[in-house]
Amino acid sequence: MKRRSTTSGSPYEDSIGFCRAVRVDQAISVSGTGPIGMDGKTAAPGDAYSQAKHCLEIITKAIIDLDGHIDDVIRTRIYLVNADDWEAVGRAHGEIFGSIKPAATMIVVNRLIGEDWLVEIEAECWVRGD
Repeated sequence: MKRRSTTSGSPYEDSIGFCRAVRVDQAISVSGTGPIGMDGKTAAPGDAYSQAKHCLEIITKAIIDLDGHIDDVIRTRIYLVNADDWEAVGRAHGEIFGSIKPAATMIVVNRLIGEDWLVEIEAECWVRGD
């Protein structure tokens, strides 16, 4: 069994002790991914759609870094702070996964680690063999 991981530069990775994604054999698990910009600040404050798009870009990069493809995603979990944001976040999710249609769950939570995060997303993949 071969284990590999990738990071995204999140300031939380070292302090909490996790990485963005781990691959073991054909399985890739992507950690809960918040809308953290390259500057370490929240991307698109107040805009749930843009925050979701940013999270999905980070997730996509992590999957590619571990030699997977976005088509390999079999499950996503979406955490929302505001239930009213479900359509905007769902639209962002659908733009990436509309034809893939992984199993997906949206969960409304009281808050997320980032005070101004409106969404956090995680993903699971099964990489098809050649």
